[in-house]
Amino acid sequence: MKDNSGAQVLGRTSWKRLGIVMVPTVVAAGVLTVAMANGAIAASFAVSGQQFKLTADTIHGYGFANYGTVLNADKPNAKAGAIPAAISAFKSADITNLCQSVVTTLPLIGDVTLTIKAGAGSAPVHATDLIIAMQQLNASSATFTNINIGEDASTLQGTAASAEGTPGLFGQQADEAVLTKVQQVANSTNAGSFALHDMSMGISIGNNPCF
Repeated sequence: MKDNSGAQVLGRTSWKRLGIVMVPTVVAAGVLTVAMANGAIAASFAVSGQQFKLTADTIHGYGFANYGTVLNADKPNAKAGAIPAAISAFKSADITNLCQSVVTTLPLIGDVTLTIKAGAGSAPVHATDLIIAMQQLNASSATFTNINIGEDASTLQGTAASAEGTPGLFGQQADEAVLTKVQQVANSTNAGSFALHDMSMGISIGNNPCF
């Protein structure tokens, strides 16, 4: 990236606290439907509007990109309506100690929580061509290698297949990203592949999210 004088700046950037537009995110939604056709962008299908929560000890990804979008913009009949979101994409990523939860309210029962956990053993969760639509992300630390902030969203390269923003709008990308102690709220995720190790799934009565 370049400083205010136009000089090239290389190296690593680390921030303790991150805002929604200036951060990557982690994978999670659609664990039960692992393969999404051709890694199509998250905005290309109608999202339900129901959010999910996720935690992870670490996320280590390569080919990171981040830009804004509006979900359901081309789906006028979607019940959830238009939803502004930040898109974060990785060419590949490894996630350790992943926890994903979705809370649904059912008639006669009330709140029911579906929880999926994986990657707590020797092998992390591994995903390729990840594209995630998110609302919020918190991390205790985040380190980016060779990051470009303020790039035209339509020129992002080396990231997940089909991850491309609107020409003229804000984007950023980095060769590598490492996040620790992650908490995320998101709307959707799709991926070319999603491999879970030491996976467990459970359903509990009540509102019992990962965080």
